Amino acid sequence: MSQQNSENLIEVRDLSVEFLCGNEVVRAVDGVNFDIRKGETLALVGESGSGKSVTAHSILRLLPYPTARHPSGTVHYAGKDLLREPEGKLRRVRGNRIAMVFQEPMTSLNPLHCIEKQIGEVLALHKGMNGPQARARTLELLELVGIPNPESRLKAYPHELSGGQRQRVMIAMALACEPELLIADEPTTALDVTVQLKILDLLRELQERLGMALLLITHDLNLVRRIAHRVCVMQRGRIVEQALCENLFQAPQHSYTRELLGAEPSGSPADNPPGPVLLKVDDLRVWFPIKKGVFRRTVDHVKAVDGVDFSLPKGQTLGIVGESGSGKSTLGLAILRLIESRGAIHFEGNTLDGLTQSAVRPLRRQMQVVFQDPFGSLSPRMSVGQIVGEGLDIHGIGSREEQEQAIIAALVEVGLDPETRHRYPHEFSGGQRQRIAIARALVLKPALILLDEPTSALDRTVQRQVVELLRRLQAKYNLTYLFISHDLAVVKALSHQLMVIRHGKVVEQGPAQQVFAAPQHSYTQQLLEAAFMAPAGAD
Repeated sequence: MSQQNSENLIEVRDLSVEFLCGNEVVRAVDGVNFDIRKGETLALVGESGSGKSVTAHSILRLLPYPTARHPSGTVHYAGKDLLREPEGKLRRVRGNRIAMVFQEPMTSLNPLHCIEKQIGEVLALHKGMNGPQARARTLELLELVGIPNPESRLKAYPHELSGGQRQRVMIAMALACEPELLIADEPTTALDVTVQLKILDLLRELQERLGMALLLITHDLNLVRRIAHRVCVMQRGRIVEQALCENLFQAPQHSYTRELLGAEPSGSPADNPPGPVLLKVDDLRVWFPIKKGVFRRTVDHVKAVDGVDFSLPKGQTLGIVGESGSGKSTLGLAILRLIESRGAIHFEGNTLDGLTQSAVRPLRRQMQVVFQDPFGSLSPRMSVGQIVGEGLDIHGIGSREEQEQAIIAALVEVGLDPETRHRYPHEFSGGQRQRIAIARALVLKPALILLDEPTSALDRTVQRQVVELLRRLQAKYNLTYLFISHDLAVVKALSHQLMVIRHGKVVEQGPAQQVFAAPQHSYTQQLLEAAFMAPAGAD
């Protein structure tokens, strides 16, 4: 066994991972080498499918063995090769010396157990703590990770906490045994930008306080720039570049690294002159009643959308931004009359708020929507041709031959091979599925498209392609977009106007360029600071 460098906590050498898929063998990681030094932050970056999470999970042998296997490689920690340690000895390392925080806290936490029980389980298993001792340590950990009023949260269940609070609980569980290494696998992807910033700063502060090493797996280079000391860039299972964080951002060597760094959505919105007002909303309200008591009387309301006004000219994009729960998606659904609302909605000279659903239906051809999750919004039982052509069928547009030509034209327009119309959604990547969803909206030649977080599930390079596609289509067809997102970089690249929503109310709105350059409201300033993070130490 080779001698481990005393500065290195973990040494990964020639690591490969293969998965058995029926009779086929897929190599997900191919001959990876890197070190994690004591007390440092190493970022493993790359797009979905690059092998970064599989590499990280290999360190603690958390892959689905025997479907997964390691044809080559070693993972040295404390003089031992973790890939060859007996399961009993490895169990003493997992969660104790090396801990992990996963991407989605809601699926990682047990929905049937309260927070105290879940953290207490780790303390009992690794530290032999029970009763008052475990409770005191749990409170200490919750305080450490910044949970307000920790005593009141001990008996709370995961669904009673916000996304950011759930992630803090996961971090508290991971830190329970004061590990030497914390592996954070996309720890902020499911969170709003302001919460992302808080979690990132928390990790950095805890690392400095506890002296632990941090392995950060992410596709978000903004995060990396703020927190990492060194960076490994992965592509198709291989590490294509390793460098100090500062050097990587200033002088990337590999073409793929340069592509990743250049993938931030940029440019200006489509240069369409504002036309007549297409959509006008006055004092729009969506209030959900809170009912209590035996007779289910309404005692209060959740004011999801509370008095929103705006005018949107034809050919322009209104960017609607805010954190989860701010009311932006509810606003979009209310405008399309998919949920009940109060207030005036004027579209192309029609007053929508007074119409029945059957009266609104003919107008739906002019108002289309592209949803956040392209896989969830496309029927797995329908071919791409059927999905794109469904609207033509419903509205009785054209003969079969004309419909087929319209489907082909829409697929070509979004950059897909028309021959793919005979295939099914699961045969496509996330970016291709979102192009199919855009083609489905486009085929009806609408005046307005509601885009509800259409790029949030995509990698940065794919996001950029989708943004460029949307901009090109808007310029060509003079489309009007309602663009809902919490990603301000994407909003900046597409929007002519900007509306910032918080707790159902508009806190700031105006020309997008003006709001980005000189935000007036403190909440807008906070969103912008979190979205365009400065490197660590710059603040």
